[in-house]
Amino acid sequence: MSGITQKKVVRDEGGMRLDRWFKVHYPDLGFGRLQKLLRTGQVRLDGKRADTSTRVIEGQMVRIPPLGVTVQADDRKNAKPMSRKLVESDRQAIEQMVLFEDRDVMVLNKPAGLAVQGGSGVNRHLDGMLDAFADRNGNKPRLVHRLDRETSGVILVAKTRKAAQELTKAFRHRNTRKIYWAMVAGIPKPRNGRISTYMGRDESGEKMEVVKHGSDDAQHAVSHYKVVEQSGQKLAWIAMRPVTGRTHQLRVHAAHMNHPIIGDPKYFNIMNWDLPGGIQNKLHLLARRIIIPHPSGQGEIDVSAPLPPHMQQTWNLLGLSVDDYDPDLHEPD
Repeated sequence: MSGITQKKVVRDEGGMRLDRWFKVHYPDLGFGRLQKLLRTGQVRLDGKRADTSTRVIEGQMVRIPPLGVTVQADDRKNAKPMSRKLVESDRQAIEQMVLFEDRDVMVLNKPAGLAVQGGSGVNRHLDGMLDAFADRNGNKPRLVHRLDRETSGVILVAKTRKAAQELTKAFRHRNTRKIYWAMVAGIPKPRNGRISTYMGRDESGEKMEVVKHGSDDAQHAVSHYKVVEQSGQKLAWIAMRPVTGRTHQLRVHAAHMNHPIIGDPKYFNIMNWDLPGGIQNKLHLLARRIIIPHPSGQGEIDVSAPLPPHMQQTWNLLGLSVDDYDPDLHEPD
């Protein structure tokens, strides 16, 4: 077919998610459009179907149909330079998010509402803000995983290519432990457990849903949860640990238990349920803690993020305290 091209994955790109690879090479291609191209088989990896979370391997060939986008990340001759004021603003904003930093890694506390990467209707996102740290050769810190736009908390950023490769490898091999805190409707029973389902996109392509094993694009998803504290029979503070890393996994799994996360505009599925007074109708999900081997091979990174303002308000209202959380007792097994 006319207009189809093949692009080889180079060494430094090995281990990147396919959606991230497209974001680097075709920044004007929206995430939703990429998903559609993958679902219909127009984009392929070494001739085989893939999805946005597929990790590319050095030497693989990416089949690219006509995209209708002309500006590539590695062709900036005609790109409008960022103003010095904007660069400094982004730099300061990132510096205020830093929870931990050394020569290889930054761990940031991403605020709720800030998108991690660009997409339809997104003008400002974390990946773009990291341009403020680019060196003279255009090298900049790299995201190695994602958080949903409305989820706050810890997110890792690699400051070197080697660190990005090692951290990506740790995520791929699941040599990492991520703990999330959520406030959900009702009290899950049992109070601790394991959720194992298959997940795929719904017909709209905008949401994920639990699907049958063997369905098109079905991916296995496993999460652990534990109730930390409850407020009557109305609300529960739970800790969740994703074993796999599917899109919206914890939000879908909470809803699948019939205990959706409060303030979730996509997955809250209880009819005629009233949010208690004084609680903001925002997603109550925090990427609380991450533990991962340090990319240098020495020790590990173990960083926690504080509650965002809207969740802190809820905790105060319910008389809950983060000091009541005991990792030995409350972190899901």
